Amino acid sequence: AGHSPQVKAFVTQDIPLYHNLEMKHLPGADPELVLLSLQYEELERIPLSDMTREEINQLVQELGFYRKETPDAPVPEEFQFAPAKPLPILLPPQAPTTDGKTPPKGDMEEHPDL
Repeated sequence: AGHSPQVKAFVTQDIPLYHNLEMKHLPGADPELVLLSLQYEELERIPLSDMTREEINQLVQELGFYRKETPDAPVPEEFQFAPAKPLPILLPPQAPTTDGKTPPKGDMEEHPDL
């Protein structure tokens, strides 16, 4: 599988600018963007081999990755966990409430104790 110059340019020049975007190079594999949740669960894979560098940049930014001006530029506070939405990390999953009752599993709609 030959890497297109477009993808190669993105990997070498653009990836260092994106916060929380890492390239894992697999020899012989077509380049894919693998999206992980905060728990490192695989959400989806997007093959990049047929895309231009511009398309990949647009895709990554639409996914919510923060693009820095330079690789060493500071990342604003609100983008520290980008592209992950910061909400899930505030509440540990199924934390026991203080009175010893644990919320029922699968009960995502109601939060009476919030």
